[in-house]
Amino acid sequence: MKDKQDNYDSSQIQVLEGLQAVRKRPAMYIGSTDKHGLHHIVTEVLDNSVDEAIAGFCDNIWINLKKDGSITIEDNGRGIPIDTHPTTKKSTLETVMTSLHAGGKFESGAYKVSGGLHGVGIKCTNALSEFMQTTVFKDGKIYKQKYERGDVVSEVEEIGVTEKTGTIHHFKPDPEVFTETNFDFKTILGKCRQHAYLTAGLKFTLTDEREQEPIVYQLYFEDGIKSFVKFFNINEKTISNVCYIQGHESDIIVECAIQYSSALDEKVRCYTNNILNPEGGTHLTGFKVALTKAINNYAQTNDIAKGVKDKLGGEDVREGLTAIVSVKVPDPQFEGQTKIKLNNPEVQSVVQKIVREGLESYFNENPKEGKNIVSKAVLAYKARAAAKAARDAVIRKGALEGGGLPGKLADCASKNPAECELYLVEGDSAGGSAKQGRDRHTQAVLPLGGKPINSQKYRIDRVLNNPELKDFIIALGCGVGENMDLKKLRYHKIILMNDADVDGLHITTLVLTLIFRYLRPLIEQGYIYVAQPPLFKVEVGKEKFYFLNDEEKNEFVKKVEASGKKPVINRFKGLGEMNPDQLWETTMNPETRALKQVTIEDAEIAEETFEMLMGEEVPPRRRFIKSNAKSANLDV
Repeated sequence: MKDKQDNYDSSQIQVLEGLQAVRKRPAMYIGSTDKHGLHHIVTEVLDNSVDEAIAGFCDNIWINLKKDGSITIEDNGRGIPIDTHPTTKKSTLETVMTSLHAGGKFESGAYKVSGGLHGVGIKCTNALSEFMQTTVFKDGKIYKQKYERGDVVSEVEEIGVTEKTGTIHHFKPDPEVFTETNFDFKTILGKCRQHAYLTAGLKFTLTDEREQEPIVYQLYFEDGIKSFVKFFNINEKTISNVCYIQGHESDIIVECAIQYSSALDEKVRCYTNNILNPEGGTHLTGFKVALTKAINNYAQTNDIAKGVKDKLGGEDVREGLTAIVSVKVPDPQFEGQTKIKLNNPEVQSVVQKIVREGLESYFNENPKEGKNIVSKAVLAYKARAAAKAARDAVIRKGALEGGGLPGKLADCASKNPAECELYLVEGDSAGGSAKQGRDRHTQAVLPLGGKPINSQKYRIDRVLNNPELKDFIIALGCGVGENMDLKKLRYHKIILMNDADVDGLHITTLVLTLIFRYLRPLIEQGYIYVAQPPLFKVEVGKEKFYFLNDEEKNEFVKKVEASGKKPVINRFKGLGEMNPDQLWETTMNPETRALKQVTIEDAEIAEETFEMLMGEEVPPRRRFIKSNAKSANLDV
């Protein structure tokens, strides 16, 4: 850790503009006022402490979730400057906390690299908090200032002496702003874990004081992103050790960790200054080019790519790959406010050079692992050729192009995808009821004759040979995998409607696995839903009421019986037991039905879960079942 006395004072804090009405338009600054926005104000404060660690001035961060709904975030960095700011003529601490776009990240002297705009985020957190108190330990003294909803309620006070340095922010989200004010421990833990992996040597201590017995987590990874890769592959059968590459050029620092497993998919995560870039960018492009060239060169030099006519493609060399690509860039240029993609052109060549040289050295020093990786890529090359032949054969028949729809599909009359719905239904019996009870103008029904195959374990050629999944893909009309074209999608609501028993849930999981692996844009664009058929029908006289679960049903029955009435309770065994009118009334009528939209809030966790539940490795699945058996609802 660097010397804490490194010059960090008011001269390095620049004010770009005055106070803005953040409270009037909070979504402009934090995206939303729901749970996502709630955790965004935590992230803004946390990122400031992490920037101190990246700069080399901090190695400990403490986060405490308080019983009163507030939170404290403390670091042992240099402490926010408290001297008078030359522009605002106020304390620099007050300037940073109350002046929008004031912060150390606008001046190169304070931070060489940083994740965001120091001052913008902390000001938003302050403005959207019921109260906030910042305590600074600096130059042997302790200073404090209090705020309420962004307004200063006390001057910067000197309250004591100390030997330590750092900053503590204590704040409570404002219920007048947020629809949800209860912090989620797992969400904050996940954010801390990401930072801990990406900043080797930085220790996080996260405490949840809201429980009867406080929960304390400590995160520290001396190996940084090498540990991150091992974390992603914890349930995988690996075929290589972790290759770690590090280098720098032109003030750009590159870190990369790579490991291969027997899996079929690739997991590559790209970060700039510790910020995840879900759509990659120039660092990802440089990495891919380097990986493909290094593996091809090694394969050709050692004559170990038997059966490959030309060269291994990018898809071939990335099958089974898990990689973290982390760059530190002094002046990052992103696409959009959410920093989804890095656009700095100079980063590509730097990453490409460093990664290629690192890989070539690794292969030469570890020839056995190099051969394993090339063999895996050659197998992928041959499998891809076979899968392409199978897909082309289907396309030649016109099936995936909409030339011939499945015979079991009862299509809707409308040709406007925005109003069309496709119900994927378990079994012919339920399918028959759904076909009779639907709105024929906008609702299509496709019954599944049997359980689909587990597409987590197979390539697309095997998937297309499975009748149930093939019919589903054909009905969608948009293709599959890299050939997907959402403009050709025939339905903008795809609803999985299965029984609420073990078999029905299994079928739903199998279909979701297919969608997640080969049709993921359907989830990302919000087109996938799961129907919520009722489990109970309660008749009170001539009136009928339907309930999704025991809790709702029991509460209703108590109220009815308290009025002296005798309800008649029926439990449905499955969708096939309902007549068309009941199915329409309870599950298909847009005015009365309940649908759950399928979303991917965290693709990393989703991929781990699918691999754990549906992959080849049995022990992780066994551990999951044992740990969750007590919370299972059994239908016996």
